Amino acid sequence: MSAPGLTTVAAWDPPLLDGAVYTLEAVTERLPSWRARMDAVARSLADAECWSGPAASVAATALGEVSAVVTAVTGALGNSLDRLWETAREVRTAQELAGQALAAAAASGLTFDGSGGVVAPPPAPAPADATSAQLEDHYTELAERAAATERVAALAADAMRAAARAAAAAAESADPLAALGGTGGVRPAGFAGLAALVGAAGLLSSRPVPPPPDTAPDEVASWWTGLSGPAQDDLLGSSPAALGGLDGLPAWARDRANRLVLERVLADAPWEQQVGAQAVAAEIRAEEAAGRPVQLWVYDPAGDLAALAYGDLDTADDVGVLVPGVNNTVAGDLHALGDDARTVADAALAAAPAASVATVAWLGYRPPVGAGLRQALGRSTATAGGVALAGDLAGLAAARSATGVGRAADPRVTVLAHSYGTVVLDEAGDLPGRLPVDAVVLSGSPGIEEAHASDLEADEVYTAWSPADPIAWSGWHGDPPWLRQFGATPLPVDPDTLHWQYYDPDRPTAAAMGEVVVAAREAD
Repeated sequence: MSAPGLTTVAAWDPPLLDGAVYTLEAVTERLPSWRARMDAVARSLADAECWSGPAASVAATALGEVSAVVTAVTGALGNSLDRLWETAREVRTAQELAGQALAAAAASGLTFDGSGGVVAPPPAPAPADATSAQLEDHYTELAERAAATERVAALAADAMRAAARAAAAAAESADPLAALGGTGGVRPAGFAGLAALVGAAGLLSSRPVPPPPDTAPDEVASWWTGLSGPAQDDLLGSSPAALGGLDGLPAWARDRANRLVLERVLADAPWEQQVGAQAVAAEIRAEEAAGRPVQLWVYDPAGDLAALAYGDLDTADDVGVLVPGVNNTVAGDLHALGDDARTVADAALAAAPAASVATVAWLGYRPPVGAGLRQALGRSTATAGGVALAGDLAGLAAARSATGVGRAADPRVTVLAHSYGTVVLDEAGDLPGRLPVDAVVLSGSPGIEEAHASDLEADEVYTAWSPADPIAWSGWHGDPPWLRQFGATPLPVDPDTLHWQYYDPDRPTAAAMGEVVVAAREAD
């Protein structure tokens, strides 16, 4: 007789289980993006001046409680899914091995007893008058039957061990949900009951600790999305300096943290930091006075670093990051760089009026300036800048992927590098891993080390240069990217364009850059 356990395992339906786990995973993966949108509503209500009083307080509290509960449920489902996928893998292994064991047993004339042991028919005795050749054949057959029995027994044992592991993993998958009433016990009758279970399980009691600054952006994004809205708000208020520069956080969170740091610098900081802080604050005030969204994406007063996003980096479908060259400082040039960023954004919207665009004036590195201009002849400053640029781009990609769905999780990103900024981009591309950009624009470049456009790791590479720009044909840092053999797509440039005029709104290059940002210009 066949062992009931083995035949039952052989009849399992792994695709059915896979489909169920896939469905649960799809639901779980959508919870963070849904909660992120709800948290955005809560933040907008908190900042709104049109609604205040008891009703507003109740609404804010309710949204915070929903965020906390959804966060706890998402974490529990994620932990449960890890065990369910292990269950699915072991189920498939057990089912395949059980089928092989039964097929091998049938082919060899073997059966199974009630405990699953292999039963072989009793061997026929050797004929009394058998010749030596017949005896050899007889005992060879017995040896083959014994070997077949051993193989079938091993397959059956492996199948049942895999089935046992599947059962154990399935049982463990229920543990993360038990505290929430998800498996057995008392199930919550509604949201209030679920919230009570979350609180009783102690899932809201501890304040999280920010990860170290060198944590991978993907890990940071996963950690952040695992926090509820109230927990995020609490951390931003208590540890803004630790969070403002953490690659992997969404732009709104970095903006809030960096603005708190900016307020502290303006209130009480050395004079050398005050100058840059005042320039940043003035640019933010000007944008907000004009009714335009602006985010302080990067701010390091001690390092004299800042990056302002014109638009919403968390929701824009098309993002342009402007990387400037030498002789640019936060105090003296942030406003002009912001003008360039707005020019590119305006050009992008002119090319695609329905587009959602954000551009960044990125001074996330300290370009050579003044007496330090000789550093522009080397690459050490560009190397440090490349690390910072790659980190910010990876952080943007990780943050969007963690909370977005579809296009929201994968915006088109274009890096527009000018002059020494092209060397910074070159260095960023040399770092391990692929640079998360779709297109790059190299304008007024003093040359780069890469031999071909494809080495920059972007699907589209554009270049702009002018005969009136000696930097663009200097070749100080490598071959000019406008050479035909480099393989970049040239953008239109007036022949009298000077080194600092590529972003001039009255010249054709800026309009072409905007087209690149919204993918309205075809690359060669």
